Amino acid sequence: MNELLSLLPEMYTNDILENKLTVLPFYDEKIREKSPAERLMALSEIYEIYIPSQMSIEIYSKMYLGMFRSMQKKYTRASTLQAYENRKMMKRQEYNSVIGGSDSFTIIGNSGIGKSSAIDRAVSLISEERVVEIKKPYSQIIPSIVVQCPFDCSVKGMLLEILRKVDETLETDFCGYGLKSKATTDMLIGSVSQVCMNHVGLLVIDEIQNVVNSKNGRILISSLTQLINNSGVSICMVGTPECNTFFDQTSYLARRAVGLQYTTIKYNAYFKDFCRTVFDYQYTAQTSEISDVIIEWLYQHSAGVVSNVVALIHDAQEIAIVNGIELLDLDTLNAAYNQRLGMLHSYIRPSIVHNSQTSKTNTVRKTLPDKTV
Repeated sequence: MNELLSLLPEMYTNDILENKLTVLPFYDEKIREKSPAERLMALSEIYEIYIPSQMSIEIYSKMYLGMFRSMQKKYTRASTLQAYENRKMMKRQEYNSVIGGSDSFTIIGNSGIGKSSAIDRAVSLISEERVVEIKKPYSQIIPSIVVQCPFDCSVKGMLLEILRKVDETLETDFCGYGLKSKATTDMLIGSVSQVCMNHVGLLVIDEIQNVVNSKNGRILISSLTQLINNSGVSICMVGTPECNTFFDQTSYLARRAVGLQYTTIKYNAYFKDFCRTVFDYQYTAQTSEISDVIIEWLYQHSAGVVSNVVALIHDAQEIAIVNGIELLDLDTLNAAYNQRLGMLHSYIRPSIVHNSQTSKTNTVRKTLPDKTV
């Protein structure tokens, strides 16, 4: 086990972690001298920008420690005994849970706040070594894998997807064997438990909110609990706030939902710095400077959702280039809000008021005609 833990990627903290998480695509101001077609194609690089927030740091730390706890359980006496119990389970015999569980947690947050991007960045750092190989006994372990919760919450579908993801990385055929053997759900849980115990650190299940409106929701969560107890792996369940009503129903479910919760970003220094960074990626022929007025306008018209900010700045430049306006300003931002974000207007209510910014807010609204560009 000591050999295994020594091979894990380093856990980063503080400034080193922020630098590792940050993604800033290369930008050359000379791009503004290129043709409209070239600039429009280069404009998509804006979507690659990632600036870590406190949420990003917390998610990385939670996921790394979950993976670390799983790794500590591998190749212990308990895991050896559990392997024997899993074989009994696959043979449909009476079995026990030896290795223990309770290593599950949730990451719940509104859509568009950067939750999935934070998880992707965390996984990329946790899995710097795509596969960890140990020599005695020889084994290959994937630090972290991500699967999607089936829309119908099919337990068998979820278990086969986990096996498929392992096969994809290790070039094995666990999923093919599971399909050919026509295994029952209980047999599959035993098989997946054994595969995870031997080859997986952290298991991330995205779109867990699918359990809310499915009759199979409780069955799927029960199966995941069984998987935790029989494999010792940590399971991270990722979803939107609608999950809360489901997990609040009983103490049993509530224990599975302990974890991190996030809402929209506040109007703070992070949001302002984020806006300034994205705004600097300008592909219009003319350049412009971001102001406090524009930053507050972006907050009001994005509802504090960073993906909306990126969409507004991207689409405003696209409109400006296509229509020959060639300037990123309040007019083109307003056009992007009206023409491209129409479906979100009922969820975005520009009503934020700060005492120090009241006069600026009023100015923004007066200078934003419903212009069609």
